[in-house]
Amino acid sequence: MKPTTNLATATTPDGASLMLQEHDGEFFLKVAGVPLMSTTACSSEQTMSELACENVGSTPTVLIGGLGFGFTLRRVLELVGEGATVEVAELLPIIVQWNREFLQTINGGLLDDPRTVVREEDVFEIIRKGGREHYDAILLDVDNSPDPLVDEGNSRLYDRKGVALIAKSLKPGGRVVFWSAHPDKAFAKSLQRDFKNVQAIPAKAYPKAKRFTHTLFVGDRK
Repeated sequence: MKPTTNLATATTPDGASLMLQEHDGEFFLKVAGVPLMSTTACSSEQTMSELACENVGSTPTVLIGGLGFGFTLRRVLELVGEGATVEVAELLPIIVQWNREFLQTINGGLLDDPRTVVREEDVFEIIRKGGREHYDAILLDVDNSPDPLVDEGNSRLYDRKGVALIAKSLKPGGRVVFWSAHPDKAFAKSLQRDFKNVQAIPAKAYPKAKRFTHTLFVGDRK
């Protein structure tokens, strides 16, 4: 049996432990001992990107909240043109560092794509300060769900004020997609105040998975 290697550790702003591990060529990230993401389960991130970029054209401005292991960034870059701008907001600088240091062979090299703008900031603050009608699409994969796991401050993105700010920062017809580890009927309903065509779309973690274990909340600006 091949061993699991602990590559690096850090602490979140809330004081929880972060651990990056490698096993048999795959990488895993845990928060307070709870698995958060891995390179073996990235299908929902790819689906998220495809939904967000359905109608953005070839030169959009896209905001991705949450770098993770870069699978959302990879798929967005595959879908948009050479003139696109793809901002990646990552609250934890250590995640950016680990992508550059340990995950170059995965998606870390995409941080240096000329279309990529890495912003080591809270995505909520980027949206709040960014002005009206700036983005063609916003993809938010910053936490486990509307019930935060990584950082309590992320709850601001899911409340009424946060959702309204997101809507205002999108261009007319622009789209938001929220990633979640589980369904949330109340959150889906709350999106209808500021968005049309709201959907809660089940998503698989693995391409061959038999069950849909994640949920993607999608809405188009009214």
